[in-house]
Amino acid sequence: MEKQGTITINNKEYIIENLDDNAKAQLLSIQMCDQEIARHKAQMAIAETAKMAYSRALIEAVESEH
Repeated sequence: MEKQGTITINNKEYIIENLDDNAKAQLLSIQMCDQEIARHKAQMAIAETAKMAYSRALIEAVESEH
């Protein structure tokens, strides 16, 4: 997507307000997908950080026993 109010598809720029309702709905769906992908990426980063912390804690627990 380009500057505010336009979108570029296959190297051609379109004014969003001039798109028909179907095209606008498809664009909205893409934007919602992008938001959902970003949310899932953030959740993955949280889970990966927690996994690293649990791994470090496991190493410390195991090594402190010996």
